[in-house]
Amino acid sequence: MTLHPQPLAPALAAAEAAGRTTVRLDLDGVRGKAELMRRCGDALRLPEWVGGNWDALADALRDLSWLPVAAQGRLVAVTGWRGYAGARPAEWETFVEVLEEAVDFWRERGPGPGLAVVLAESESGPEPEPGGEPESGRGPAAGAPSRTPRLKRRRG
Repeated sequence: MTLHPQPLAPALAAAEAAGRTTVRLDLDGVRGKAELMRRCGDALRLPEWVGGNWDALADALRDLSWLPVAAQGRLVAVTGWRGYAGARPAEWETFVEVLEEAVDFWRERGPGPGLAVVLAESESGPEPEPGGEPESGRGPAAGAPSRTPRLKRRRG
């Protein structure tokens, strides 16, 4: 089966209509951690106390008190991510780990508003693979660098 990309805007509108607060985190053009952290801060409206390091971002994603919550929780759609994943695979791996841990944290809190994160294609269709042809879209992070064991503690 081949999955055909669909525009993201209607999906986000549907999520909002279903009772979710939606945030689009566009990573197009991001090639380093400092820019990634700036984009996260802008899109998620992170408080000033969140520094430019992985542990601070992880802590902020477990709080989210400043981000409006709808009855069905929050949805973060990450777009334009393939360039960053290809340019900085180790940083990308850590970023994905931070996101996964945040989603797990909210899921473990039980019923009620939580956090969901999706890796989405750009509005204009599939983004080119770093160094290759586009993937068929299998899996939540198709085309991302291969996974490595989870880190116990992030630094920096």
